[in-house]
Amino acid sequence: MAGGDMNGGPKLGRRGRRRRGHTPMSQINVTPFVDVMLVLLIVFMVTAPLITVAVPVQLPRTDAQTVNEPVEPLVVTVKQDGTIFLQETEVEPGKLVPRLRAITERKPGTRIYVRGDERLAYGEIMEVMGIINDAGFTRVALVSNRKGQ
Repeated sequence: MAGGDMNGGPKLGRRGRRRRGHTPMSQINVTPFVDVMLVLLIVFMVTAPLITVAVPVQLPRTDAQTVNEPVEPLVVTVKQDGTIFLQETEVEPGKLVPRLRAITERKPGTRIYVRGDERLAYGEIMEVMGIINDAGFTRVALVSNRKGQ
């Protein structure tokens, strides 16, 4: 008999050698994990420059210094025709504050940038800033381009 003897002796393989039982591997193969992480890294490197505020407005030009912040702020854009956008989504003026509160989880210290078209009346931009400020958001700032850009 090829499987072993009748007395329960050691089992022998085809050529008479003893077969060893399957021993579990004690090392983790990280190669697939590294491959997935490299693919994700490449995807994020390609898509990160594309994730910018894409509502086209003509910003006024100033000589003010550029402000660099570690946390990306919320951006409210007011186009020349008066339409309001939160990030890239069009929002009605009455729904702006509830959406801001939902996004910021009621944290009034969140930085909010207001981008207004330079051809838009100053009062309309201030009206949007007033709505945001009345909702309890105190860190509201205007955005402009540097002269010469």
